[in-house]
This record gives sequence, structure tokens and C-alpha cells, in this order.
Amino acid sequence: MSDCLHLVSFEVPYPANYGGAIDVFYKVKALRDLGIKIYLHAFEGRNTKSEELNAYCEKVYYYKRKKSNLKALSYLPYIVSTRASKSLVKNLKSVKAPILFEGLHSTFPLFKHKFEDRIILVRTHNIEHDYYKGLAGSETNFGRRLLFYAESFKLKLYEKVLKRADYILPISQADHAYFQERYKVPSVLIPPFHANKTVRKPSKKGYFALYHGDLKVPDNQKAVEYLYKVFKSVDYPLVIAGNLDYSPIDAKTCRNKKISFIQLENDEQLLELFKRAHVNVLPTFQNTGIKLKLINSLFNSRFILCHPNMVKGTGLENLCLEANSKSEFIKQMYRLMEREYAEEDIALRESTLEGFKTEANAQKIKDLIS
Repeated sequence: MSDCLHLVSFEVPYPANYGGAIDVFYKVKALRDLGIKIYLHAFEGRNTKSEELNAYCEKVYYYKRKKSNLKALSYLPYIVSTRASKSLVKNLKSVKAPILFEGLHSTFPLFKHKFEDRIILVRTHNIEHDYYKGLAGSETNFGRRLLFYAESFKLKLYEKVLKRADYILPISQADHAYFQERYKVPSVLIPPFHANKTVRKPSKKGYFALYHGDLKVPDNQKAVEYLYKVFKSVDYPLVIAGNLDYSPIDAKTCRNKKISFIQLENDEQLLELFKRAHVNVLPTFQNTGIKLKLINSLFNSRFILCHPNMVKGTGLENLCLEANSKSEFIKQMYRLMEREYAEEDIALRESTLEGFKTEANAQKIKDLIS
């Protein structure tokens, strides 16, 4: 049935409150708008059952992750073994339709079973073994660091499950090049799905530098620590916006009056911060996938100052100012503080971001399953 699609998500994608959930949720919406009937299969984790998803799906199936310390001893990656489900396999076989697996996380059925006469797609949100290696590098707890390194090793071996797919759908140009070279399976670049429809046109000047992110993620915590060091030497206000009360920030913002912390409650609050920010500062110490914070900043705010890791291999390099070192970051920050956001900046964004429109990327998937 080319008008139907099983979509197996590693998480319940609503609320769409972090990168992976955002990509899945807006993909579901966009495919539904194209007339595709979605059978959504989702594992409960940070998000649980949601009535909202019924509005976009033909049917929603929920599964419990089987977390235990013993799963860490499996030869399979923990993110895969904890999502092994006989019920999932049964439900996938009950309706004969193409299957889209979201991330290696959700591919246990593909590892263990054959789905004859089905089109199989795997959405790769990262090169997962590189992502977990990066997590290990950012982790300060020795035990957790070892677990991340072990997971990275297992994921590198497990990745060959992609040979069983008909299409791999990487999220960035760098990932696309990797999968295209490594596997004979066709790789089709599908940039991230998101809520943005058009490029906003803010005024020429903003009022502060902005960093936003999920502060439970070690790489984001490391980015915040880096920005404290940078803004000791920059006479300009910095706003850090996050989705939890992060106590190390509270202590340090008390000592530096130029830095303030805002706990994000909703999307409207973040959009208002984008509207008022002059520079979005986006350091990162991992070069994996493509980050939704970059996409959202480009659609909604003014200048972007980032580490090369944030933008390398995304196709968005021409829209960002890059800085490798702390001294260069400070120098570029002062440069952008004086610049006005001009009509030519907006025009360049509009043309470059055309390939990142959700509707066009949903059509690519519809064409593949048809």
C-alpha cells in the first residue's frame, strides 16, 4: 500500500521538545498532509502516550523499553536491545506497508526478521558510533564514559544492519557521504523536519547573545562552560536558555552580571528570544548529524557564531561565522556586535534554506515508497 507507512520511532515524538522528537513529529505531520496514512510505533521514554498523535496517525502503537543493567552486557547496542519487542514485529506484519525505522535504535525487527515485498527505509539521525564516542569524550563520570565507549564499539559493528534496507535517509551532507561510500544501499539526503515555514525578517539590531539547548546533554553543558570563559572577556550580555533548572548556571550567573539564565517553558518564549537576540552563539564539541538549534536559529534570528563542528557538512556553512579558538570566538563576537542584519543576509538565508523546507523533504519520502 503506497498510501500507507509504518513509522517506527525510538521515542514518543510528542511533545516535540528536543531534536529527535521534533524531526519525527513534523515528519509525521508533513507526510499526513501529503495523504500518507501513518501507522506510528513509538517507545515510551521521556515522553509517554499522547492523544495529540491520534490527530495525525491512522493508528498509534506504544511499547515499553526494557531497560536493565543486564542489557548493557548484550552484544547488541543498549539503544537497540532495550527496544526489542515481539509485539512490534507482530504489528508491523499485520499491515502490509513500507516501513520507516527512525534511527538504528528502532531497527531490532530488521535485524531479526525479514519483511518480504516491503520497502524498508532507515532514517539515520547521526553516525551513531561517532555520536557515542563524542558523548564519551564529554562525559566526566568514569563509569558512564566507559559505557559510552562500549556502546560506540557495539554500534559500529551493528551498523551493518543497514544493508537490509532499501534506502538510507541521512540527515546531513557529511552523513550522506559516509553512508554512500560505506554501503551499496542508496543513500537519499533528507534534511531535518521542523516547524519553520519561512525565514523571519527581524530588525537590523538585537540586544544580546543567545545560547539555547537541552542542558541535560553533556555536550551542551560543556558548551555552556566554554561560553562562561568567552564572555569573561566580552563586554556584551549573554542569555542562556534551557529546559531545566541547571544549578551550575545559577551559581555562575550570580558572579557575572552580563550572563543571565532563562528556563524555557514553551516555543513562544524561545521565538521571542530569537527575535531579540543579535548573535546566536553555538559552540559544540561533536561533529555529528545536524542540530535543530542551528536550523531554528537560522530561520528565526540574526547572526550565527559557531564552532566548525556545528556547521561542517551541513550545507549551511555560508550562513554562519566560524571560530576555532577562544580568542577567535571573542574576535568574531566583537565583529558581529557592530554589524547590522541586512536585507542581503535575509536573501541569502531564504535561498540557502529552500532545501530545508519540510514539505519538499516529505515529498522525497513519498516518492520513495511509491
